[in-house]
Amino acid sequence: MSSNKVSFFTCVARRVGRAALALAFTGASALAWAGPDKHHDKMLSLGDSVVFGYITQDGYAYVNADNFLGYPELVGDALRLDATNASCPGETTAGFLSLTAPDNGCRPFSANFPLHESYSSTQMDFALAFLGANRKTKLVTLSLGANDGFLLLAACQLEPNPAACIQRDLLAALGAVFANLNTILSNLRGTGFKGVLMVVNYYSVDYNDPGQTGLTMALNQTLAAAAAANGAVVADAFTAFQKAATASTFAAGNTCKAGLLNGSNPQTQSLTCDVHPSLSGQSLLAKTVKDAYRAARHGRD
Repeated sequence: MSSNKVSFFTCVARRVGRAALALAFTGASALAWAGPDKHHDKMLSLGDSVVFGYITQDGYAYVNADNFLGYPELVGDALRLDATNASCPGETTAGFLSLTAPDNGCRPFSANFPLHESYSSTQMDFALAFLGANRKTKLVTLSLGANDGFLLLAACQLEPNPAACIQRDLLAALGAVFANLNTILSNLRGTGFKGVLMVVNYYSVDYNDPGQTGLTMALNQTLAAAAAANGAVVADAFTAFQKAATASTFAAGNTCKAGLLNGSNPQTQSLTCDVHPSLSGQSLLAKTVKDAYRAARHGRD
C-alpha cells in the first residue's frame, strides 16, 4: 500500500488540531429552530467537513459559520428548497449516532466554534427532530464515512508497519461504516420521510494514484451498499470529479490541479491542496446532487 494512501487520510486528521480553538461556543437544543414551514419546501444536509464547506487554516473565519459555503446552500438555491446544513467537520459514522463514540474533531470544533445549525445533541437526534417538525422536507443528503478512514490511519501509524495494519483492519472498518450508515438511513426513513434520501459519495484527490483512488472506491462501494439497503440514491461525486479532472491536459486526473480543492496553505500560496472542495468543487458537488435529485424525482413520476 502506497504512502499516498496514508497521506490522503492523514491530511484531514490534523486539521482541527492546527486550528486555534479559542472562542467558546455553546450549542442550543436541536429543537431551537423547529417551527412551522414559512417559505419553500425543505432540504436537510447531514455529514462532515465536505458538507460544511470547511477550509483548512482559516484563522478567525471559524468564529462565523457563514464564512463557509457548502454544496447544500447551492443546491437549495437551485432547487428552490430551504436548505438546512447540519454537518459537523470531523464527524464519523459512529459519532453521528453517539456523543461518546470516537470522532475526528467534530466535538472539539463544535464546542469552540459555531456550526451552520446550533445543537448540542447528536447529528442523528437533530435530523430526527428536524424531519418530525418539517413534513415538507423533499430532500435529505448524507456525506459520511471518510473520517472513519482517517481514524483507522491514525491508529495504524502507531504500529511498526502502517500499511500492513491498514490492510489488516480495513474490512472491519468498512463493515462498521456500513452498519452505522444502515442505522442512520433506516432511522431517517423511520420518521415517515417520503422524499428523496441521498448518499453523496467521495471523490479522489488524485485519480492517477491507484492506491488512494482504490481506497476511495472501496469506501464508496460501502456507501452504495448502505444506500441500496435503504432505498436511497447515490450522487456520484467520484465520477463527476474524475471527468472534470481528466478533461484538462494540465490537471491530467489530479483533482488539485483541476482547481477543485482548497490550497493546503493559503498564506504561502502553496501549489498543493488538502482534501476539501474549493468553491468550484462545491459547485460541482451541487450540480451532481441537483442532477441526482431531479433524476430520482423523474423516476417517481
